[in-house]
Order: sequence, then C-alpha cells, then structure tokens
Amino acid sequence: MSTARQPETATLTIDGRAVEVPKGTGLVETAAFAGVEIPVFCYEPRLGPPVGACRMCLVEVEGIPKLQAGCTLTAQDGMVVRTAQTSAKAAEGQNATLEFILVNHPLDCPVCDKGGECPLQDLTFRWGPGASRMTFPKRTLEKPIPLSPAISLDRERCILCYRCTRFSENVSEDGQLVARNRGALSLITTFEDEPYSGPFTGNVTELCPVGALLPTQYRFEARPWEIQNVPTVCGLCPVGCNISVTTREGKAKRVLSRNHPEVDQGWLCDKGRFAFGHVAAEDRIREPLERVRRRGFAPLSWDAALERAEALIRGAEGRIVTALSGSETVEQTYALGKLLRAGAGAHSAVLPEATSTALDAFRAPLSTIGGAELVVVLGDEAVTDRAPIVDLWITQARRNGAAVERVADGKLPRALTERLRASERAVLVWSGRGGGGGDRLAELAHALGFEGKPGCGAFHLPATPNARGVADAWAAAAEGTEQDPEPVSLLIVSGDEAAADPAVRAMAERAEHVLAITMYHGLAVGWADLVLPGTSYLERDGSYVNLEGRVQRLRRATIPPVPDELAWLSQLAGRFGVEVSPHAAVVFAELSERLYEGLAYGEVGERAPLPLRTPYAAPAPAPTQPTPPPPAPPAEHFLGNLRLQRYRPLFSGPAVERTPELQFQRPPAEVELAAEDADRRQIASGDTVSVRSNGTAVELRARVSRVLAPGTARIAEEHAGELHREVEVVKA
Repeated sequence: MSTARQPETATLTIDGRAVEVPKGTGLVETAAFAGVEIPVFCYEPRLGPPVGACRMCLVEVEGIPKLQAGCTLTAQDGMVVRTAQTSAKAAEGQNATLEFILVNHPLDCPVCDKGGECPLQDLTFRWGPGASRMTFPKRTLEKPIPLSPAISLDRERCILCYRCTRFSENVSEDGQLVARNRGALSLITTFEDEPYSGPFTGNVTELCPVGALLPTQYRFEARPWEIQNVPTVCGLCPVGCNISVTTREGKAKRVLSRNHPEVDQGWLCDKGRFAFGHVAAEDRIREPLERVRRRGFAPLSWDAALERAEALIRGAEGRIVTALSGSETVEQTYALGKLLRAGAGAHSAVLPEATSTALDAFRAPLSTIGGAELVVVLGDEAVTDRAPIVDLWITQARRNGAAVERVADGKLPRALTERLRASERAVLVWSGRGGGGGDRLAELAHALGFEGKPGCGAFHLPATPNARGVADAWAAAAEGTEQDPEPVSLLIVSGDEAAADPAVRAMAERAEHVLAITMYHGLAVGWADLVLPGTSYLERDGSYVNLEGRVQRLRRATIPPVPDELAWLSQLAGRFGVEVSPHAAVVFAELSERLYEGLAYGEVGERAPLPLRTPYAAPAPAPTQPTPPPPAPPAEHFLGNLRLQRYRPLFSGPAVERTPELQFQRPPAEVELAAEDADRRQIASGDTVSVRSNGTAVELRARVSRVLAPGTARIAEEHAGELHREVEVVKA
C-alpha cells in the first residue's frame, strides 16, 4: 500500500465548469484543464513567477470588485472565475488592453516576419476592437536595432511583455538584456548597447510574442504559407535537442524548438539555432574528387568514384582503419561497418571517444538535473562547451536551491561523498577529457548507491553528437573482426570532425592511402587520395542516441546536393556481394534487433521515450597503464611548464566557421590559467602572455580562472596552433 502523501486539491468554477486541481496550480493551467482559454502575452511558466505585465489575462473573480490578472492567480477552493467568454466586464477589459497595446504598434503585418505566426495578430482578431479610435500619428523609433549580428530589434513593435529580459535574468542568467527608462519611454536594450552575446541569446526571438525580436537570417526570407516545418533533432552536440527546421523550396531558413520537456525544455543554444547555413557553404564538395599527381584534385563521376573506392578496399587486404567522427547516424555507421566486415575482413576503427553501457543502470531524463538537490560536476571541461542545455538544467537546479559542486580532478572529498550517498535527488555530471570517463562515472554512481534511487542520475557528456550510437552500431557491425593493422594500407576518414582532428591527420601521413568522407574542401586538401562528398544532419534520415541513451529520429529537412551516404554505401556494398539497404528504416530494423530490443523505426516518434534502466554490470577493467613518473616538487611545477589542455569551444567547428552571424561569438585568443599559477607568474586577466612549446610561441590574452585545476593552461583548439603537451607561459 502506497504511503505517498496525496497533494491537497482545490475545487473551483471557471465559466460555470467545475474543476478539481492540486491547490496552488496556476489559473491559466487550471482554465486550460477545464477547456477554457485565458489569452496571454507575457505569461510563460518557463521564465519563472508570473509578472502580470501585459494585462491580457484579465478575469472576473467573484467577491473581488476589480478585474484580476489571471496569470498571477492560483487555484483556491471555492473560487468562482469568469473569463472574457462569459463576463462582459472581463471582455471589456481585454478589449481595452488590446486597444492600448495597438495605440503605437505599427500596422505593418504585411511586411512583418511574424505575420501569420503572431499571437498579437491572432488575439486581436479574436478579442480586439474592430476599428481604431486613434487618429493621431503613431510613435516612431529607429529600426531595426542590431541587438547582435544574429538578432534584430524593432522597438516600434515591442509590447513590453518582458519575456526577453526575464529570460536573460531568470533562465540564462547572463543579465545582459534590460528595460531602460520607465513608463511610455521604456526600451529593451543591453548594457552600454553592447552586442547581446552568450550561448542562448537566440531563445528570445522565439519567446517574443510579436515581431520585435527576430533572427536576422530569417528576415524577409519566407512567409508562413510558403514554408514547411520538419520535426527532427539537432546534430551539433550530444543533448539532441528537439527542433523544427523551417524550409522553403527545400532550403533551411530557420530552426525552432519543439520543446521536449525531459530533454531541452524548449530552449536551444545559438549554435543549434543559427548554424544551419553551413549546408550552403561556398566551399562545399558537390562531387567526388580524386588526387591527381602535380595537379591537385580532379572531379570523378560517382560510378568511377565507387570503382576507385572498391579498388582501395580490396587492395588494402584488411589493413584498414576507419576514423569515425561521432556525427554519423546509427544506420550510416552500421552500414559502413557491415560493408568493411564483408569486403575487408579484419579491420579497425578509431572511435571519437569511449562510451559506457554501465551507465544504463543510472539512466534518467535530463530534467532530473533541474529537480536535483545536489549536483556534482566532475572533470575539467566547461559543461557549456560540451552540452550547453545541460548547463541550463544545472543553472535551474541552482536557482531552485540545489547545491552545485565542481570537482575538476574527479576525486570526491569524503564529506561530499557522504552527502551524495545520503541524498535521494543527487546527480553526477562528467564533463572531462580522457578515456574511460563513462566507466569511472558508472563505478562511482554504483558505489554511491544510485541504482535504487529514481531521483538520482549520472550523465557522461560526450564531445560528439552521437558517440554512443556510433560506438554501439560499429560494434554490432564488426562482430569480432576488429584488428589493429600495421602498417595501415587504407585510412577511411568519416565526417568533418574526424577530418579536422590533428591526430587523424597525423595518422593520414603514415597511411598508404586515404579515403575521406567530408563536406568541405579545406578539410581534405593535402592528404586524401579519394574524397567522397558528405552530408549534414539536416540532410539525413536516420537516428541518433543522445547522452541520456535516448534513441531519437533524424528527419531529412533539406535537399542535399549530393547522394546520401546510405545510398552510395548500398551501391558500394553490392560490389562485394553485401546487402545494405539505402533506406534508413530498413537498416534500423536490422540493427534494432541487436541493440534496441526490436524497437520499430516508426515507434521512435517525435517525442522519443527514454528506455528503462538496466541492471548494473561492472565495466571491464581498463588496460594496465605504465606507472607515471612522480610529480615534480610544487615550486618547480608552478614556476615551470604547465600541462596544455586543448578544448573545443561551443562556438567552433566547421558549421560555426561557415555561419557569419556567429563569428562574434567565437572564442577570443586567450589562455586560461588557474589563479595559483597566474599569481606565481604575476599575470592578471587581460595581460598579454607568450605561450611557448617545442620552439613554437603564440601570443594570447590571459584569463584567470577560479575553477581550473592548478598546473594547467587551457587554450581553444583554434588558437593552440602547433603547441604540444607542456607549455611555458610568461608575461609578454
């Protein structure tokens, strides 16, 4: 018999309909439960407590003489409410509210990009005045104001709902958007009119209920009756945010959130929202290329390219290594692995990173983080760089009163260990480099007793979008044929992330032949023998597995200028007598029996469910590593070289590099130092320093961190240049 305490309920009447809900439920939600709409502009429950700014939700409450803002009320027992649908007084109030909002609002619906999708437009038709009584000229303002290269602000259209400023203050907590002045002179702006920057700024364009805040990429690009919205998931980080891609004539025009409450809560990072333009980049490869001696690359027909690829695979005699990016679909990875297993026999793969099935015992939705009472982040990588929406969940947890601890070296102090063991709502987040992070996290969660606690969870943040899906699909395809060849006869580089990896390029220099699958010219020039054009996640059908272990559907949103990978892999496999379907649904069906308990492709759906937890199985022991030399004495360590930590910032990579609107968000040329290391070198934030290694020197700006582990110099990949392992940092 359950002993859980039932919530206290309230019975109230809305427009003559009795409804029973938990006491304290917001009146807007209560009315919706009763089938009654209370129109709103400023109200948005994800932004925190309601503020009653727009007054669109006016209702009549029995026993209270004046109209009340419905969004600020909660359900109380015996309350009798009448909305504008049954109360002439409330209808008059809403009519007056709309009339007031429209006094200075420009009637530019035919040219406004919000036209046809505008709540103000819709509610004016339904509840507003039929004609305006205002004959004086409307107020005009300078427009549009570039809030940033990605966002334009039309202040004439702003109705001062404060959704944008509340997002900046209460959700992203960047505090950059503010309302300046008071009353009729109020304006939305940033401090000192600086560009609105940060990982999540684009969310205000979707929150805005009018055409005041708009993405610059979408301005004057399409009208609602010309577009299609394709439901899919973002493929730029391991969160797998649910998105809708707006297309016109087969081309992507914008990206909107689809709000999966367990995954992303309706928020998107700016990389996922604005970087869709990379599919139309000028340097995109649109036909196969073959290296020709002394003349660079020459185009090939697809038949000739597949014949050349077949010759390379057969000639390698099994001495093949495949470098995977972690951005391939599950189906694409399986098809490639199946082809090589049959066509090449023994072969090897370089996975983007290690993943762990042991974490399935602690599987939980990301929303668990928001409701946690204790969150511990392990590792030395910024959560925002790896999985930005996870950082928003952590911020929400802190806002709700949770304690958030950061342990850079992954070693928990005893007191923190005891707190984790005693908690029923604790979460571990691993955000660090180094192999085996997932296994170590699973062992730690097991030691803390997380299996039997549904409110506890453990999340490993991969550096690539589909690391788990790629690893599982490749293992299912390889079936024991993995073998490290020496020397490497053929290196297959799959995807742009692998093509841009310096370690893969170094491997390419040692391989006899290289076959690269990439979207862009710059990534393959200099070392590939055969280049086959790649596609983007926006152009594929298939599936991804996000960091929760949730299988989600990718749907083709835009028309690729080249064949899909599955199409030509199917043809290439046929040359080896291997049956590989060109259709993702068929490949998934074959794979699902091995990995996903027979889950049907069509059942993944637009709101993919999270699989149940599995019993804990201890990870296999890691290979024995040689004992490292003892550390140098502290004085020599801090005054000598520092360990170089390269990292991939959120706003980096091929997609960001080809999105002009995001260039201002790219990381500055700086080196991050621990406070202790900076003090010993008499370096302060903003100082110019010289970073030296192996005869190479790079001048960067210093930034002192209170979180970074001592003995470390942290530099973004694009600014680290030829620096290696240990660096010397001196004031310039």
